[in-house]
Amino acid sequence: MTQLSQTAERTVRRVRHDTKLRLLEVKSAGRITPKMLRITVGGDELAGFVSAAHDDHMKLFFPQPGQAKPVLPTSSPNGPVYPADAPKLAARDYTPRRYDAAARTLAIDFVLHGDGPATSWAAQARPGDFLGVGGPRGSFIVPDDFDWYLLAGDETALPAIGRRLEELPRGARTVVIVEVPDAGEEQRFDTRSRLDVQWLHRGDAAASEKSRSQSLLHDAVAGLSFPPGDGYAWVAAEAATAKALRRHLVDERGLRKDRVKAAAYWKHGAVAVHETYDD
Repeated sequence: MTQLSQTAERTVRRVRHDTKLRLLEVKSAGRITPKMLRITVGGDELAGFVSAAHDDHMKLFFPQPGQAKPVLPTSSPNGPVYPADAPKLAARDYTPRRYDAAARTLAIDFVLHGDGPATSWAAQARPGDFLGVGGPRGSFIVPDDFDWYLLAGDETALPAIGRRLEELPRGARTVVIVEVPDAGEEQRFDTRSRLDVQWLHRGDAAASEKSRSQSLLHDAVAGLSFPPGDGYAWVAAEAATAKALRRHLVDERGLRKDRVKAAAYWKHGAVAVHETYDD
């Protein structure tokens, strides 16, 4: 396949942030769709919170059963350190969906599936409950002046996709492809960009049940005609799907490696997975 025209020297950069652990109070909780819940937390400890990119991830710490508040560890060069009499908390990576510095609130979207610690806590969370939040430790900042952007993923990618669409400048050309269980899980995006969105419905099957090379998401991206100019592709999904899509975009579609970011937001048969692929 002919190499795409990619002459612009746009620079993707990484920035680091001071790591801080915060104990935050639930202010509100409500459904976006039947299987997506938005929880807004807040408090004075949010002062100084920084999240500079749409796909930043922070570590959430959930209370133990019977605890009103999680007993948070302290940060150290070797990772979190817990008090001697405190058990290690369940923790998961999540996207900062929307931060309001003036109100000191932070919105976090949860996909309700399975019975893990995040889903179990989120499904029962009420105003006055508490959650621990650590990070983000850094951001991967993509310029806002590419000719076009491809954002592709399953429902776990929706918080990052929604945030990216809200933050892109007016007129940016965006192509979005999202795999969800059914039409009830589709979301409305608030964006100033020129948006072309395609929703894929997999039905009752889990996102991991189909061959990765024949997945709905992979096939939809493979069938896509890219807009002209210099583009950037962002993919987040199950690990095998994310890897396959990166290979396809680089090896078969001619995108430069530094113009494709692919991440596993989950992995079939594993827990607490968050990986980025750049080889």
